[in-house]
Amino acid sequence: MMLKKWTFFCMLLILSSCGGNDVFYQFESVPANGWHQDSAIHFDVNIADTVSHFNVYVNVRNRGEYPHQNLWLFIEQQSPDSTVLIDSINFYLADQRGKWLGSGVGSVFEMPVLYRQQIQFPDSGAYHFSFRQGMRDSVLVGLNDLGLRIEKAN
Repeated sequence: MMLKKWTFFCMLLILSSCGGNDVFYQFESVPANGWHQDSAIHFDVNIADTVSHFNVYVNVRNRGEYPHQNLWLFIEQQSPDSTVLIDSINFYLADQRGKWLGSGVGSVFEMPVLYRQQIQFPDSGAYHFSFRQGMRDSVLVGLNDLGLRIEKAN
């Protein structure tokens, strides 16, 4: 019995030490009735370090009834000096056979996607990220949450 408790404590300690490089990690819920094409999900990130390199991830939590294999996102990043970077990404949430990628519990699956790697933020201050779904559906159903994670690169 004592061995099980010790093992559990060690695993908890190991898991809590993961993610130590995270500068920002947050999820926003997608409306329960679907994500309309004209609606954006926003994240405001305060960046103080202009010397280090960072990796930026987009995390998607989808349910089993998500009707597509992939997801297109339109991304707008506004810097503290009001410079705007507009980008788009397309990534797969399921393989060709329809098996969901990423990790899942029950009918909810989470897929982290590396969006930008080894970047530097040129200015310190608030960066504003906006995400819009770029699928052909005017209202996209089957998504739970959209997350943004920024970590210091090793």
